[in-house]
Amino acid sequence: MTTILFEDETPAVKRLTRILQECDPTIEILTVLDSIEQGVRYLKENAHPDFILMDIHLSDGNSLSIFKEIEVHCPVIFTTAYDEYALEAFKVNSVDYLLKPVKTEDLQRAIHKLKLVHFKPNALGLQNLIEQTIKPYKDRFVVKLGNKLIPIEIPQIAYFFSRDKISFICDRDGKSYPIDHSLDKIEEMLDPQVFFRINRQILAARDAIVDIQMGNKAKALLTLTPATSIEASVSSERSSLFKKWLKQEF
Repeated sequence: MTTILFEDETPAVKRLTRILQECDPTIEILTVLDSIEQGVRYLKENAHPDFILMDIHLSDGNSLSIFKEIEVHCPVIFTTAYDEYALEAFKVNSVDYLLKPVKTEDLQRAIHKLKLVHFKPNALGLQNLIEQTIKPYKDRFVVKLGNKLIPIEIPQIAYFFSRDKISFICDRDGKSYPIDHSLDKIEEMLDPQVFFRINRQILAARDAIVDIQMGNKAKALLTLTPATSIEASVSSERSSLFKKWLKQEF
């Protein structure tokens, strides 16, 4: 397979080149482009590759603007340090949307999906891609603290909570990080087998629940780890749904 790298940072180019070779040594990188201007010109003047590996932030702007200037005839695997462009990316030629720093296993999964659907077309492969595109559950969140961007993997998260109209992540070590999404939006991003909306203020992972006490009128009071100062109670109206969720198998 042939590919083009859209990337304006030399260390990232070296890393992606190495990971691509680990994923599939037969992949040939035709060229590396670092700007929207270069990309539009190249794609107008040359045959398109089998797929493109594209960073969303290039030296002269947002690479998604390329799709407004030219019709791209191949699938694209997007990479970025931010997660707010996922929906826009899936509206174009996106096969997958990988957060930086890109992990080998994430790129392997994306290339497997690419081969399954685009090079071995079948109804099952197409259905798998549709399902993953429609409901791409998050595998990590990126939070901003000052000038730092901190990736937090889903298994590191014990629960999400809301306080004073601000949402937070609480990790397994009890550290809290503000996040720019409402709990309603976060709930849509997560695998419902793993996380449950305890109440309006808490969205908890299954294995963060260490104790359940049944109160009056079937209300359930949960003990979470790490401990939370917010009451982790499930209302009697949602108690039945909560019990079914606890009993389901992965």
